[in-house]
Amino acid sequence: MTDDSEVCVIAEKPRSENPVVIEGFPGIGLVGNIASQQIIDELDMEYLGAINSKHFPPVAMLLEGLVNMPVRIYESTEKEMIVVVSDIPIHPNIAYIISKSLIDWATSVNARQIVSIAGMPVVGADHIVFGAATTKEGLESIREEVEIFQMGSISGIAGSIMTECFTRNLPAISLLGSTSDPNPNPIAAAAVLKVLNNLYDLSIDTEKLVKQAEQIELEMQKLAETVRETVEQEEPPKPFPMYG
Repeated sequence: MTDDSEVCVIAEKPRSENPVVIEGFPGIGLVGNIASQQIIDELDMEYLGAINSKHFPPVAMLLEGLVNMPVRIYESTEKEMIVVVSDIPIHPNIAYIISKSLIDWATSVNARQIVSIAGMPVVGADHIVFGAATTKEGLESIREEVEIFQMGSISGIAGSIMTECFTRNLPAISLLGSTSDPNPNPIAAAAVLKVLNNLYDLSIDTEKLVKQAEQIELEMQKLAETVRETVEQEEPPKPFPMYG
């Protein structure tokens, strides 16, 4: 457990000795959120705990009547893999402290690598996965699977996490699914999952995402609207974008 008074990681100690830690926070296309949740479901991952913060919007997530934390941590001991998934957006103002707390925790559990999943806005270019890394070795490991992101920036919490990993010399890769608009994009998430399947010898079903794309998009839009409405009611002067 880590607690810096603003962000609290409350989780059981993982059984994996040197896990890969994958994070998927909502951003453009909800690519990270959708892909991460699919990994959790397909690998039947075990719930470890959650991240909480006084800066999060005042919402409780419900699944079949049961309350869930908005930012959750799961583990697959078989795959030596941990997934952090979020149902709420992280405002740019708190991205740094959330990133720092997450990487503090990842370091404390001996994470060997961080994988950041996000969307990349590219007009007229769906199904492409762009990649970046904090080390030359990491870049070489993904070169055959992605289009290397040559120049530009990674915005939001995904960029903050990559920067935090770089400053600590913690190996990290970023997988960015291209999407031509800000709406939930399960097909972009499926493209990222195919890359993860190849990199980590997984067998995540991507066809399910493609077939259910319309239904998933509708459900995720409802989630986005619920969070946005909650924040607007509580803090009318402060915009809280779901995508960005």
